Amino acid sequence: MKAEILENVNLKGDYFQVRFAAPEVAAAAKPGHFVHVRIDERRDFMLRRPFSIKDAENGVVTLLYKVVGKGSAALSRLEKGACCDLMGPQGRPFTPQPDHRALIIVGGYGAAATWQLTRSMPGGVVLLGARSTDDLLLVDEYKAAGYDVRVATNDGSMGKKGFVTELIPELMESPQDKPFFVYGCGPKPMLMALAALMRKEKMEGELSLDEIMCCGVGSCFGCVVKVNDESSPDKFRYARSCKEGPVFPAEDIYIGE
Repeated sequence: MKAEILENVNLKGDYFQVRFAAPEVAAAAKPGHFVHVRIDERRDFMLRRPFSIKDAENGVVTLLYKVVGKGSAALSRLEKGACCDLMGPQGRPFTPQPDHRALIIVGGYGAAATWQLTRSMPGGVVLLGARSTDDLLLVDEYKAAGYDVRVATNDGSMGKKGFVTELIPELMESPQDKPFFVYGCGPKPMLMALAALMRKEKMEGELSLDEIMCCGVGSCFGCVVKVNDESSPDKFRYARSCKEGPVFPAEDIYIGE
């Protein structure tokens, strides 16, 4: 569907936030969904680009994105009143667990994909990781939503120096009224480390594996990820992240031997 840009602003550095008037998409969007965006009709942008939905409310879809290539750079230059074609919401979303407390663990702009969970699961904890302060996103927004925010940066410029997963042991030592349910999104190495830790500690949760996508509807098999399959000789099979994901139960993610 054609969607008009209401706002497209630079948040900091290479990070932008765009808001589209897209009532049909907004009405159906759930935490963890994505939209497949055709930026314009030029031949060099024939393929759509996938973007996680940060927010969807009152007929407006909000995306938070980083300029990493020609497509996202072209999107960053579009002004209010321009239109893009949105396909979505796409994929398998996160599953709210009302009997648990949300533990959101994210790296970089993975913070956007989990933002809507602050409404369906209020009062949770979010662990935000990034290479430096320049890559930390939505810290104040998560605090304003009532979340306990804890930060780790690789260079120590804010919060604990180290990886975001290093914040987990201290948190788990604190008594909780409800068991945690983990929601994760971020760079693949971070998610693989998180999946391994969750398996070791028997933690429940879901992780969003965002692979490079082409068709966005499950036809091309260009975005496959490995998931556990005991019936296979290799103990895994390939799953389409655009169709069967991007959100997978953490116990389904194949992490090798």
